[in-house]
Amino acid sequence: MKKVFIDGSAGTTGLRIYERLEGRKDIELIRLSEELRKDMAARAEALNGADIAFLCLPDAAAVEAVSLITNPDTCVIDTSTAHRTAPGWTYGFAEIGGRREAIAASRRIANPGCHASGFIALVAPLIEKGIIKKDIKLSAFSLTGYSGGGKKMIAEYEAEGRPELLDAPRMYGIAQKHKHLPEMSAVCGLENAPVFCPIVAPYYAGMEVTVPLFKSDVNGTISDIEEVFEEYYNGSGLVRFVKDAGEEGFMSSGAFAGRDDMEVTVTGNDERILLVSRFDNLGKGASGAAIQNMNIVMGVRETTGLNVAN
Repeated sequence: MKKVFIDGSAGTTGLRIYERLEGRKDIELIRLSEELRKDMAARAEALNGADIAFLCLPDAAAVEAVSLITNPDTCVIDTSTAHRTAPGWTYGFAEIGGRREAIAASRRIANPGCHASGFIALVAPLIEKGIIKKDIKLSAFSLTGYSGGGKKMIAEYEAEGRPELLDAPRMYGIAQKHKHLPEMSAVCGLENAPVFCPIVAPYYAGMEVTVPLFKSDVNGTISDIEEVFEEYYNGSGLVRFVKDAGEEGFMSSGAFAGRDDMEVTVTGNDERILLVSRFDNLGKGASGAAIQNMNIVMGVRETTGLNVAN
């Protein structure tokens, strides 16, 4: 039985990981009392006593937590931004670029960002297969529920008498310096960072990432893209390709709320193509992916303990 510690279990991501793991019989959760939750010595003991440690912390605190680990056998799964492009860390998106084997052997796994997950799932396979080039100049927009902003944003959106501006979708990251941009470019192998427009909307959870393409930028057709996604995803893992997805001409960004899997699809026409991924920002965009990575390290079925489509 593997011992598992969640450092930062009171945060949104940590809480969902805890919920998914609490009923499992193949792990033992290391727990700290509320008084010891921020005690450095207690955390260090828990981190070094764990077979697998989840870091659900701000970036600086995640770096500090890693510095406390002296046990070479402790596998760290960091959900912060701190190590996603760092040398010596494995990027934890199992479905992309043959990373499943690397994850299984790694002791330092960087969990992907939520927006980045949706973007990479759409773009990385097409670059790998030569459908689009590495020097392509892309744009992307992403709709997310407010839970992606953590406890502070959740409190703002759920407060009585909240500002009226929160009743409509709000674009952010407007300076084009969003923290997910480095991993989006690096993992896909892009030579140019995309123009990225994330949008938070007044609903709790769910994410929809869209990457538009002109036919002139594509080496092939919509059917060729569909074939790549079909081959890439409909085997194993938490990502699946669906043809003709949507709801009577609409595509809800909340369709996968509460789930841990992801759907990718292609729509548009012969001249203007839309790549779309839908998932839960707290699921495959955070906690679900983290548990999937843990399952791979443990050598058990990837979907164990997760809420996925049948």
